[in-house]
Amino acid sequence: MEVILLADVEKLGLRGDVVDVARGYARNYLLPRHLAQVATKGALADVRRREELRARHEARTADQAETVAAELRKTVLRFEVKAGPTGALFGSVTPSEIADEIWRAKKIRVDRRKIGVDPIKRIGRYEIPIEVFQDVQVEVKTLVVPEGGELPPEEELAAMAAAEAAAESPEAPPEHEGPSIDEILAEAEAAGIDAEVAAVEAEGTDPAGETDQADEADEADEADEADAPAAEAEPEDERP
Repeated sequence: MEVILLADVEKLGLRGDVVDVARGYARNYLLPRHLAQVATKGALADVRRREELRARHEARTADQAETVAAELRKTVLRFEVKAGPTGALFGSVTPSEIADEIWRAKKIRVDRRKIGVDPIKRIGRYEIPIEVFQDVQVEVKTLVVPEGGELPPEEELAAMAAAEAAAESPEAPPEHEGPSIDEILAEAEAAGIDAEVAAVEAEGTDPAGETDQADEADEADEADEADAPAAEAEPEDERP
């Protein structure tokens, strides 16, 4: 199903792109959220007209591109956005929004497809690469600032990013280790348990079982000793 994107959609396309998507994805996600519209003949004609109008304001020669690039080098874009305590945005700043802000601030039209940045998802200071024309590129300073505030120093921004990364990947809890023999003996002494028994139990042996086996061995030895004299007393068979 063909739709026209009304906003930048990550991993799908930029605003104004005509894309082919699964019908369920369009009906259940893109259309209800006003991220796209069905690509009817009339809608496609509107897209073409807007693209032609936009192209008239873009640099069409290398000389024009150099003039545009010189102006953009002096430009500082500013976006005030909602952000969390670690600097993560509630949303993102997209290439199309950057192109719109350049047009609003400088009345310079740049192709949003030539803005070499993924959607920005954290507050900070950025240098946005833009291809104004073939072999003419410029980096535009861009500030993404928390709403109603100012940007903290770079060291604080780095600490905020590190804190968020640590929160997203918590360390595995340490493995449980059993008590040492000294700890077992101390607990046994406090409870009035024989220390020798506690030590044997800590080593994983069964003192009662060992005692039973020793008793059985002693009884077997005694039985052998009792049978020996009786065997010697038996007379030898008399021969006729």
